[in-house]
Amino acid sequence: MPLTGLANNRVLLVDDEVEILDLLETVLRKEGFQQIEKAVTGQEAIALSRKQKHDVIVLDIMLPDMDGYQVCQEIRKGTFAPIIFLSAKSDEIDKLLGLGIGGDDYVTKPFSPQEVLYRIKAQLRRSVYMSESKTEHQKIIFGDITILPDKGEVLKGEEPVTLTAKELQLLVYLASHPNKIFSKSRICEAVWGEDYIGFDNTIMVHIRRLREKIEEEPGNPKWIKTVKGLGYKLEVRGSAT
Repeated sequence: MPLTGLANNRVLLVDDEVEILDLLETVLRKEGFQQIEKAVTGQEAIALSRKQKHDVIVLDIMLPDMDGYQVCQEIRKGTFAPIIFLSAKSDEIDKLLGLGIGGDDYVTKPFSPQEVLYRIKAQLRRSVYMSESKTEHQKIIFGDITILPDKGEVLKGEEPVTLTAKELQLLVYLASHPNKIFSKSRICEAVWGEDYIGFDNTIMVHIRRLREKIEEEPGNPKWIKTVKGLGYKLEVRGSAT
């Protein structure tokens, strides 16, 4: 899906290395982005996120006043904007931690500015896709779960459920096709806009966290089922496949 109107997309760049911020800003502006804000501390990033709605956030994990994981958790209280982590840590556990607490992507330093640009545009494409899909489903209900895609809200009974942007996109995708089995590669393409290679653990983490938030018994899920060897489905009895 081609992207248009990049100049209208607001980007927040967070890193304590000014050289990295300036380099990323230069690359983004050459690509057509115009609304770019920068922060060098976690507190500054949180303050900017509360003052302005951003379409995508690039967030370094190693900041001078607080780590990026803490910043992400604070930012997530007010926005579903995709968050791309930057980190010198390449261990898989660090990536899973970042994705598990609300991140949408993870880029390891040292990186190519073009790679970050690609990741930003990929996240924006997913946001466009989900925005267009919302018009088809103003409300999705199964059991005591209510999804309001146009508002980015999920309710369990009358209680709001806090989801990350990717968790919401994944849930909407599965719930929009009840009882249909989706392979991990299909899910990855639809929700992350990426090839499946390397995303196995990412998908499993998001499925696990969704179950923890909407299921009564996450270890014995009623809704989000694993179909061994095939993938996942959201099972709703009585609904057409």
